[in-house]
Amino acid sequence: MALLTNKVAMITGAAAGIGESIAGLFANEGAHVYLLDIDGAGVARVASETGGEAFTADVRRRERIAPAVQAAIERFGRIDILVNNAGAYPRQNFLDMTEEQWDAIQDINLKSVFHCTKLVLPHMVAARAGKIVNVSSVTFLSGFKNLAHYVAAKGGIIGLSRALAREMGEHNIHVNCVTPGSIQVEAEKAVSTPAQIAGAIASQCLNRRLQPIDVARVCLFLGSELSDGVTGQIVNVDGGRVMW
Repeated sequence: MALLTNKVAMITGAAAGIGESIAGLFANEGAHVYLLDIDGAGVARVASETGGEAFTADVRRRERIAPAVQAAIERFGRIDILVNNAGAYPRQNFLDMTEEQWDAIQDINLKSVFHCTKLVLPHMVAARAGKIVNVSSVTFLSGFKNLAHYVAAKGGIIGLSRALAREMGEHNIHVNCVTPGSIQVEAEKAVSTPAQIAGAIASQCLNRRLQPIDVARVCLFLGSELSDGVTGQIVNVDGGRVMW
């Protein structure tokens, strides 16, 4: 049997890259996928390929997320898995960083997790079951220059995940984090030079370019019954670049 047969999964940042890969893998494993992204055309394409439901949503705003949650609850009465994957990471020197730039990255990377989780958790509590997978970043484990706002937000996701794992354990809700390293997606190409990417690969134990599916497979593990004994943990997917 497929690992997620008849499970209801909500995935943010699902229009491309890691989120698209998670959506495809979850659908292939039998899940009903609800896909959110600010890129309406992109998320509609992924939904058509996976048989999922697409929602054009700015996950920084609670009212934009609520219709997707309501649609899933009206149809299935539950949401079994939430993957908080939406994010952005423009490079910016800290000395030149404005308060507006800082706030914008906190909102998309961290506040979005707060909003999505707040909307979904009551339904998981009512069902006394749920898996929450939060996508953080290896940058928090090692620190990266020109990404202070992003690293701070991704560290906040790890702290939030651990605190929620403590609070939600009594409700049989699992909360875990994935910390991807250098993954071959279009967004990374936009902020990293070929030399930086080559340097990342050279620093890994595994001498290959990591792909979105590498992260998606870990999310599948954390979203399925295979991880029923796992909560409050960080799973690092960076080819052995950082060991922690």
